[in-house]
Amino acid sequence: MSEPVLSLLLALSVTAIGVLLVWPGIGLLSRLRRGARMTERVLREDALKYICKREAKGYPPTAHSVAGNLHVSINRMAEILARLEEKKLVRHEGELLRLTPEGQEVALNVIRAHRLWERYLADETGLDETEWHDRAEQMEHALSPDDVEKLAERLGSPTHDPHGDPIPTSTRRSVFHGGRPLTAAEARVPLRIVHLEDEPEAVYTELVAVGLRPGMTALVVESTPERVRFFADGDEHILAPIFASNISVVPIRREEAEPQAPGERLSHLRPGESAEVVRVSRACRAPERRRLMDLGVLPGTKITAEMRSPTGGLVAYRVRGALIALRSEQSDRIVVKRIIEDSTE
Repeated sequence: MSEPVLSLLLALSVTAIGVLLVWPGIGLLSRLRRGARMTERVLREDALKYICKREAKGYPPTAHSVAGNLHVSINRMAEILARLEEKKLVRHEGELLRLTPEGQEVALNVIRAHRLWERYLADETGLDETEWHDRAEQMEHALSPDDVEKLAERLGSPTHDPHGDPIPTSTRRSVFHGGRPLTAAEARVPLRIVHLEDEPEAVYTELVAVGLRPGMTALVVESTPERVRFFADGDEHILAPIFASNISVVPIRREEAEPQAPGERLSHLRPGESAEVVRVSRACRAPERRRLMDLGVLPGTKITAEMRSPTGGLVAYRVRGALIALRSEQSDRIVVKRIIEDSTE
């Protein structure tokens, strides 16, 4: 290759690299600046949200506690708080941080977007409960005010997210669940679960894993410093107090407590055995519940276990003449009453 051609190619390469770096709007530097601005905005909004939540509980945070929650250095947090003070969103009371009215409005907007998105994920998608919080953490900063209002309208303006946390309205009002920790509930008093705390994540994951959901009726039968034993929608649970304290309940009248007809889980049926559907557990979320109803899984319907997959993860059931396949976690949420076939037939 001749020297002039090589020089031309090198010049073109340098020009192309320069274009990729600095081209307005699409260059690498422009994208990095947008990313930095987005990261800065997210940190500011997360700081406001955290301060708002702590204030609501009566424990205003310090700069160190906010930095710890956001996993940033105290120097970085000092920069963020200085910017928030410049915007008159935060003020100091000694070492404590408090929101101004303007700061509270911004924080409640973010919280509203987060909890509406969690409600959307719970009602409209098949995502696992353990994914709702992280997905909503990402979307809360991306939704515009118009997007939030359209989402609220689509969902029917819900008052609570799927964990039972209040969703601030467009006028910044909230309907609090009014519950108390399950550990403080009286024994043998009918209760309704109104809230599951989703932080810390490990505790929430355990509560979900054992099938607990807001809306379930409950009854405490034993509460000691070592354990809390209770029934929720007819199923017995035993939890350590550290887990039980993350469940909020309200007392209800005995006539409000839904009678729990005796039964067992559909997953207990062996191939060839039949049963009548008694109810579908409240642990079954709306999209899954609708699918089961579409398949004919309704109270009073006869259902027969036909065959189990080699791995045991799927079981084929006959419902109203059709075969349907259910995973074990799905059949665990269907309560049935066995049908004793007459051997003389």
